[in-house]
Amino acid sequence: MKTNIIKVFGLGLIASMTITSCSDDFLEEKKNYDNVNTGIYDTEEGCLRRVYDVYSWCLPTVNSDPTWQYPSTGSNDTQAQSTEEYSGFGAFVDPQNPLSVMSGTSVPDYFFGTPNNIQNNAWGRIRNINDAIEGISGGALSQEKKDEYLGQLYFFRAWCYYNLVKYYGGVPIVTEVQDPVEGVVNPRRSAKACIDFILSDLDQSAKMLADKTMNGGWSSDEWGMVTTGTALALKGRVLLLWASPLFNRANDETRWKNAYTQMKAELDSINSCGYGLFTSTNNVNGSDFALQFNQSDKNPEAVFVTLYNTVQAGDGQKNSNWERYIRPKNTTGSGKNASAMLIDMFPMADGKRPASADTYTKLEASSMTYDREHPFMNRDPRFYRTFAFPGFRWAYNGNSSVQEADPNNPLYDDGKNYELWNYVWYTDLDDQGDPESGNDYGADNLLTNCSGVYVRKRSDDYDVNTNSMYTFTGTASNGGFAYSAQPYIELRYAEVLLNLAEVACGAGELTDAVSYLKQVRARAGYTGENNYGLQSNLESDQAACMSAILYERQIEFAYEGKRFDDLRRWMLYDGGATKVEGAPSTWTLTGWGGNTCTWLGFKQLNGQRRENMEFRVADKYGVGGTTADSDPLLKNGGTRCAAVDLRKELNPQLETLKTWYNDNLVRKDKKGDSYDQNKVKLYMNFLPRYYFLGLTQGAQNNNKALEQTIGWEDSQHGGSAGTFDPLADE
Repeated sequence: MKTNIIKVFGLGLIASMTITSCSDDFLEEKKNYDNVNTGIYDTEEGCLRRVYDVYSWCLPTVNSDPTWQYPSTGSNDTQAQSTEEYSGFGAFVDPQNPLSVMSGTSVPDYFFGTPNNIQNNAWGRIRNINDAIEGISGGALSQEKKDEYLGQLYFFRAWCYYNLVKYYGGVPIVTEVQDPVEGVVNPRRSAKACIDFILSDLDQSAKMLADKTMNGGWSSDEWGMVTTGTALALKGRVLLLWASPLFNRANDETRWKNAYTQMKAELDSINSCGYGLFTSTNNVNGSDFALQFNQSDKNPEAVFVTLYNTVQAGDGQKNSNWERYIRPKNTTGSGKNASAMLIDMFPMADGKRPASADTYTKLEASSMTYDREHPFMNRDPRFYRTFAFPGFRWAYNGNSSVQEADPNNPLYDDGKNYELWNYVWYTDLDDQGDPESGNDYGADNLLTNCSGVYVRKRSDDYDVNTNSMYTFTGTASNGGFAYSAQPYIELRYAEVLLNLAEVACGAGELTDAVSYLKQVRARAGYTGENNYGLQSNLESDQAACMSAILYERQIEFAYEGKRFDDLRRWMLYDGGATKVEGAPSTWTLTGWGGNTCTWLGFKQLNGQRRENMEFRVADKYGVGGTTADSDPLLKNGGTRCAAVDLRKELNPQLETLKTWYNDNLVRKDKKGDSYDQNKVKLYMNFLPRYYFLGLTQGAQNNNKALEQTIGWEDSQHGGSAGTFDPLADE
């Protein structure tokens, strides 16, 4: 029933055909089953429809920025722009516009939503789940069938609460059906009470789904539904959150040990649901790492996944926009620009950090020299699947409609031999050295829609996957990759392992921690010959071991929406050393020597800025014009070398490309984060009160019992200081 859940979800989308159908036509019409009579719960069809309705309200999506409903998924949203991944000040690090409840730049609302609209409200979503739980529990089905449905509902209630607690600490706990209307009184509970509640729901979910899913998972037709393994994997993420410095200021080791004991014991149950690291029989230059994101059926990596389809219209349409977001403009995409900061700090081919990277200093520097003029030389295999530079193949399964969108777009054999040539030229020599100048034009008709280095992560690359998951239809108004069925994986098996590695490290079980880390590195392409690119003291130095795990998370999950959460969990903007006005002494970080950044050897993000890079034509070519045919490199006798083909032996090709760059291109550092009005550089500034967010005026107005978080203005009391302490015991 994969198509039932994944391919044709819309809000409140329910079937009109028989419940056993598995065709793409199964869900044909939109209906709301959040307001039904109790008779629906006496039939399997009715109960399943209610469960599907909850999926449609709760599944993550790549097509939205983070909100109360959706997490960050890799785009250049305000959270990702508060990390190393993208430049441009996200709201959380903007030094000129501090977040506020009552004035200036409003704090983001991840708590509430739209008042008096159940479908667009965080608490309306929880109400819908509670309603389905009550209805199915009181219905006439057998207990076996009830468990099958309720197990999924308990998971999604826990998922909703997790996405509240990670930002706010303590929130109201509501287990009965309530309307989110003005006047509702539900006080905030402590973070511990909320964590315990989430864990209880996940344990219940895992238990109820065990009979159905612990023998290899759901059938192929039902793949994409949550399982016992999904519940236990999210439980691991929650246990890790509770043990992390954000919630564990004194570094209470019992939290780490409890998390480690439970997560290690439950790994076999996760595995029994069919999950594991995705691998193939032909891993070439990190191709397995790329291919894991483009599996349509029973992908062992996809522990918690949202599926999409290629339907082009109607209620059944559910397309992923990711491929369209990241592809260059001359393929009818739009493109995302990677920051130079992350490019420059990615590991070298020996698995070690570049010696020029001034962070993660407790990790050994690579013996390989980092070549900043040719950043693609000698890098981690995942580097080439995360970024795209001038002179690399990036094939796609297209057609001539790419030129219907723009007749100047190159065809490259309908995309199957597409090469990225996103070098730039300027129309004025004075602009060539100006980091602020926007008078640059990209080759191959990219012109003013050119990124210096493209985000390539999670691309449906034709050289990796010839069974493309999109139907290419290039028009001027609708990019050719718009109809994509590429899944979005919210929780990968690699995260299961790295979560376990992290709690093992925190618990002092360093040998186990390193063993899990090695499994992830092995899939990336490292071998035991060089200890998987890891230094030898990780099993004896806890700080170095933890630093290695966090570095691995940053690389493995780049552009997947996970970095902001990791930076907050470990308080890496300031090391947790800065005090929040009005906070009690229990908020003081006393574990990790009082500063997580110092303990880890991590350079705090506050006080840094992200720049961009591009590759302009060499001075000998002069300037060009503003049209596709005015490329000065090609007009003045220059030629292009063969583009790097990641299907072939890599090093000789990279040497050839390096030589070509030396003759034809120059790296130029471009302004990333903004300057002030006097053109003075500005730097990231994440305020300490942002670690626990304040409630918006709308949220407080809707529930008068809500105390404001310490450090934030209380709109219910004239802007006085907030009083709610999420770390306090009840």
